[in-house]
Amino acid sequence: MIHNKTIDAQLNHRSIRKFKDITLNKEQLETLYSVFAQTPTSMFMQNASLVHIIDPEQKKKIRELCNQKYVGAEGDLFIFVVDLYRNQQIRKQLGKDDGRVHTIDIFFQAMEDTLLAYQNVANAVESMDLGYVPLGTVNDHPLEMLKTLDLPELTFPVLGMQVGVPDQKPQLKPRLPLKFICFEGKYDKDFNVKDLKDYDQVVTTYYDLRDSNRRIDSFTKQITGAKLDNHETDRDELPEELHKQGLCLDWK
Repeated sequence: MIHNKTIDAQLNHRSIRKFKDITLNKEQLETLYSVFAQTPTSMFMQNASLVHIIDPEQKKKIRELCNQKYVGAEGDLFIFVVDLYRNQQIRKQLGKDDGRVHTIDIFFQAMEDTLLAYQNVANAVESMDLGYVPLGTVNDHPLEMLKTLDLPELTFPVLGMQVGVPDQKPQLKPRLPLKFICFEGKYDKDFNVKDLKDYDQVVTTYYDLRDSNRRIDSFTKQITGAKLDNHETDRDELPEELHKQGLCLDWK
């Protein structure tokens, strides 16, 4: 395997959930903004925006919606946004109709732009010896989050990122063996859950030995547990909220 500073950082990634009470300085912020802007973009549409949350009350509300105590606490909170509003306004103000901005196709391209930008920023964060944790919980209550962020139509929050100076050194969480996730030539459909026995034991040992939130658990236990069991959540409203934002209107 090839090793260099970038690859070693990626291979040793840990999500940080405890930060020192230090916010990013101007130089760090400008660097992250520039990295965000320089990300590859589908058809040069640049369909992504980044919101740095600075208002204490707004942070508090987002923390409540995400139900995670570290959200909007120490460090800095960013929201990565699919943004078709800007391009709609360009077309509108230059005398054109909305064209395809309301379609699933363009929404997916904007999602790709936003997720690529997210990972670009994440890599930059770790290169500066900072830490971060992804916040998929920004979509746990989509309607309330849209209100809290005061986003215009044709925008949608995709992920949050809490960034800061790490105040913990969590253990490296074991991932699935490569043979289960990386395929040469074609997807291997010959899967047997029994082949995960050794990996389950590795995961169980990890949870037993880690410094916080120890428990007896395994990968297959999580997949067969409450996470994927049938139950209703506010996330089930995502298609409706996307439509209210003028997105994916050809999604029947």
